Amino acid sequence: MTTDTPARLLQLLSLLQTPREWPGGELADRLRVSRRTVRRDIDRLRELGYPVQATKGSDGGYRLVAGKAMPPLVLDDEEAVAIAVGLRAGAGHAVEGVDEASVRALAKLEQVLPSRLRHRVSTLQAATTPLTSGDGASIAPETLTVMASTVAGRERLRFAYRAKDGTESRRLTEPYRLVSTGRRWYLVAYDLERQDWRTFRVDRVREPFATGARFAPREVPEGDAAEYLRQSIQRRQETYPFEVAFAAPADFVAGRLPAWYGRPVEREDAPGECVLHEVTGDPVEWLAVRLAMLGCEFSVRGPGELVECVRGLGARLTRAGGCGEAE
Repeated sequence: MTTDTPARLLQLLSLLQTPREWPGGELADRLRVSRRTVRRDIDRLRELGYPVQATKGSDGGYRLVAGKAMPPLVLDDEEAVAIAVGLRAGAGHAVEGVDEASVRALAKLEQVLPSRLRHRVSTLQAATTPLTSGDGASIAPETLTVMASTVAGRERLRFAYRAKDGTESRRLTEPYRLVSTGRRWYLVAYDLERQDWRTFRVDRVREPFATGARFAPREVPEGDAAEYLRQSIQRRQETYPFEVAFAAPADFVAGRLPAWYGRPVEREDAPGECVLHEVTGDPVEWLAVRLAMLGCEFSVRGPGELVECVRGLGARLTRAGGCGEAE
């Protein structure tokens, strides 16, 4: 019999988080307590905010249902390792859609993992090789989690940095936000020694160290970290304007293009359609592929290089699709 009430509650919660309905008698047998104790423990979980639903009758029981807010989860060792490895793999290769929220989740999870589980996660990560697209730099997950922790905790961050020309330097910063472009991670931070805002490619960061010194956040230029990063990169590289019309609503297109490309605007002369007129430094080949993957009709208005690239891509895809046709 489990006499430690907190331990018994955690064990009960772990059982209820399995997606099934548990008869009261089975829970009592699992916990080695009486059905009356199970009922009292269910009431305690409800008081803590866990939405436990009970059904009456001979086939009735208890199950955890979706509530208005997500209460704390209880994970066993295997589940915790699986989640940590998955988050590490995605974060380390800047997979699009695995953004700052995922990195924050990884930082929180690794902070509370017992040492034995952290060792298992690291061992499994080192023993596996993911198949990636090869168009983005690989990043040590530990680097991202340290940075995410300092961003969330408003804690000064010190690190070694290698610039594009190979110059090495040491930086002391007030980290504001991590931003993913889909291929790379960037840190937007205030550089204390240079007394100005800077953007840093995370794959060029080494030895990140949380100093423990807290700071009051400053107002980021442009009012948004992603917008500041976009303009910062455009200033440093050769860019070109492009314009594309879509036969789809702006919300549809915006939901399928990286925020990096800006937001399309609805066409007043054609309801349900939109236009995107922005500036980018991405290769035209990359932009053409992204447009082709949107899943809606579109027409490129410029520049000419992008128009030719889209035509060439369309012709190749048409020829490729014709190879499998029956005669």
